[in-house]
Amino acid sequence: MRRNDRAKIAVFPKGYIEEISDGRMSLAEWIEMAGTLGADGLELYPLFLKELDEAYLQQVKDAAAKQGLEIPMMCSSPDFTHPDPSFRAQEIVKMKQMIDAMAFLGPDDFRSCRVLSGQRRPEVSVEEGIRWTVECIEALLPYAGEKQVHLVMENHYKDGFWVYPEFAQQSDIYLAIIGQISSPWFGVNYDPSNAIVASEDPLKLLREVKHRVITMHASDRYVREGYSLDDLKEYSLQGYSQALAHGVIGKGVNDYNTIFSELKSIRFRGWISIEDGVNGLDEMRESVVFLRGKTAEYLEDTLESTT
Repeated sequence: MRRNDRAKIAVFPKGYIEEISDGRMSLAEWIEMAGTLGADGLELYPLFLKELDEAYLQQVKDAAAKQGLEIPMMCSSPDFTHPDPSFRAQEIVKMKQMIDAMAFLGPDDFRSCRVLSGQRRPEVSVEEGIRWTVECIEALLPYAGEKQVHLVMENHYKDGFWVYPEFAQQSDIYLAIIGQISSPWFGVNYDPSNAIVASEDPLKLLREVKHRVITMHASDRYVREGYSLDDLKEYSLQGYSQALAHGVIGKGVNDYNTIFSELKSIRFRGWISIEDGVNGLDEMRESVVFLRGKTAEYLEDTLESTT
């Protein structure tokens, strides 16, 4: 993987994901809005793409380029923990389609597709879920390498269109999966907020996986009035905590100074995608400014100190 000369900022419209997926907002509309945020690129979601032929993808790529944006990341959500082998095989087929799409859409120097474990179905054992996830990701890696698309596994909470939370939400399972996979085309998409939702320490997780971090999701969480972080322990096993709210990055409970210090220690120069917009574009724009400041403070100093 060629390194960027600096970390770059992408935006993912979590606040508009349903509207873009069901067509109430066109992808072209979102790209035009994203062009006002001061970011470097876009992270897309499979349901944003209404077609997969090259003519349509070229339209998407051209629309992004018109706004000065690259498309380095695809927030795909494969479900590899279904008990039916034919279902898992179809998930591999769908992932190959996203790899093909990113091979076309993404910049030459870097493109990625997120991978997950799958849904935490009650009938699936821990051993089965880990084994099926590892098997499916390893089945994809030769194809991903051929297309020069990185697969990045996120410590995740739950895809918005799933019934159950992420099978590998808790870090012991997440680490057990990534620990069995070794490939230059596989790494980590680190998300500190998802560790908080799992009632775990995001810094502890980062220190365990930082040498495998390829991309990162950035957002922040605020503890609502009347709740404490201790309340998350109960909610982490039941669903998304009512104790948490989205907000501007850098003003919530994530310790971004320490996070960026850890990223500096590995000379991180990858893409950081702001996964937000729940409270509108103004907060997303403010988050871009915050992350620009942190990358300049921590990551560009890294470059200076090594040249």
